[in-house]
Amino acid sequence: MTDEQLLRYSRHILLDEIGVEGQERIATGRALVIGAGGLGSPVALYLGSAGVGRITLVDHDTVDLTNLQRQIAHNMARVGASKVESAREAVGAINPEAVVCTVHARADAALLDELVPAADVVIDCCDNFKTRHAINAACVKHRKPLVSGAAIRFDGQLSVYDTRDAASPCYACVFPPDDDFEETRCATMGVFAPLVGIIGAMQAAEALKLLCGAGESMAGRLQMLDGRRMEWTEMRVPRNASCPVCASGR
Repeated sequence: MTDEQLLRYSRHILLDEIGVEGQERIATGRALVIGAGGLGSPVALYLGSAGVGRITLVDHDTVDLTNLQRQIAHNMARVGASKVESAREAVGAINPEAVVCTVHARADAALLDELVPAADVVIDCCDNFKTRHAINAACVKHRKPLVSGAAIRFDGQLSVYDTRDAASPCYACVFPPDDDFEETRCATMGVFAPLVGIIGAMQAAEALKLLCGAGESMAGRLQMLDGRRMEWTEMRVPRNASCPVCASGR
């Protein structure tokens, strides 16, 4: 590491759980972030500021005025721009060394099958179940850890799905793909602005821990936040032996 890098990342390096070796693992790490909106904004900014070696951002959308209430990677000057390019510019303003690759496209199965194998950690910041299940299927197939977050109204949730561990469930173990979930979008239901920052920051924290090997991941635990009371609830979530996604791969 250069003297400037040692100074920039000194507050990480001072942590016994990270140190120089952990920061170097972060610097060589590759993160794939699906979604550059409310959750993807703090994820991208924290990963970039922490010095993750390569960040790939995937999103098909453009910046809209209604996004600016909560999507902190974007600003008035970039309304109409692609969200991935706007987020890349925001990360670069914090850390010019950050390598941010952008994919202005919807994350379908074919694209994920191309991008997921090259990642060390995948962060799901999307806003619909179909894409979430596609991301999960790709992570199970390629044995990559998945950090999944969601936020709507005043309610948030967070977990890590890492099927490299035989006891850890995948996303489909907890939210079966054939279940009839009611799809809710912030465009119609609303979302409390700081909520996406809370969940997104925790996603970034879990991703960085996985990259540098610090602490223990949230694999096997689902945390849910009631933002009205700022009250957390945690559930233990085991592997589903009959899961249609991960059971067949064991």
